[in-house]
Amino acid sequence: MFGSKVISLLILLNTIFFTCVSSQNIPCPPAPATPKKCPRDTLKLGVCGDWLGLVHEEIGAKPSSKCCALLEGLANLEAALCLCTAIKANVLGIVNLEIPVAISLVINSCGKKVPKGFVCE
Repeated sequence: MFGSKVISLLILLNTIFFTCVSSQNIPCPPAPATPKKCPRDTLKLGVCGDWLGLVHEEIGAKPSSKCCALLEGLANLEAALCLCTAIKANVLGIVNLEIPVAISLVINSCGKKVPKGFVCE
């Protein structure tokens, strides 16, 4: 009778011990989420459309200061996402636009860089 109580106590303590030890294996938190939308009013990016429509005629011309001002303060990824959103929503009023080229032109002209591997989806 005494032996079965000792065995039961050891099993109980073992269970508690292994529960405590295994509960300490906490996974790493997930990586910060990539922004999925533009933190600015996308309609305002229409001022960038005028420049994109003229870029083939005025090689070397810079986008309007209003266009770059809208992208100011945004991280490179956020700026690219904003332009992508504006192009997809046809806010810029340009049809048959080569999206990766257009985004690169505006972003680079405003002193930013398109993040490596960025794809406008």
